[in-house]
Amino acid sequence: MAKPRRTNDWGFPRWRGYESARDAVTIKLCDRHGCEEAGECPAPKAPNSPDRWHFCQKHAAEYNSKWDYFEGLDKAEREERAQAERRDNTGYAEAQHYGWSGSGDGSRTVDEMRALEVLGLEADADFAAIKKAWREKAKTVHPDVAPGDAEAAEEFRKLQLSYEILKSAEERRVWNG
Repeated sequence: MAKPRRTNDWGFPRWRGYESARDAVTIKLCDRHGCEEAGECPAPKAPNSPDRWHFCQKHAAEYNSKWDYFEGLDKAEREERAQAERRDNTGYAEAQHYGWSGSGDGSRTVDEMRALEVLGLEADADFAAIKKAWREKAKTVHPDVAPGDAEAAEEFRKLQLSYEILKSAEERRVWNG
């Protein structure tokens, strides 16, 4: 009889890392014929059935694209169900203003995003690109270049304000580390 081996799974702290077992991990493959991807998205084989297909993301999207939520309902029931769905989901539509208002990763304020828009830059522009864009645009509408032009002066003020907003934001980022 073989002597049992001592494991490192006893006590606290764990003496081996999590997910570092030597056992083979079972991966369920996609049930779509010919697909070799991992089947991580379960889908029902039939309505009210516990049996599931397991698809990869691509084939799950294909499977769900043909799904008709209102299948089997007559016109009156279909309209009633759709109206109930709209009624129940209005809370989500009302709360949309709490989400991000534009592109970006959330590290920039709304004012900074507007300033970047004035300069014609993307949300992920670094300060060197900001400075370069400001200089190029300011050279064309500077009051010394276009004296007496009210539109050029207004555009220059917008560019100057945008640059100041982005410059102070950059200084805050540098200061705060």
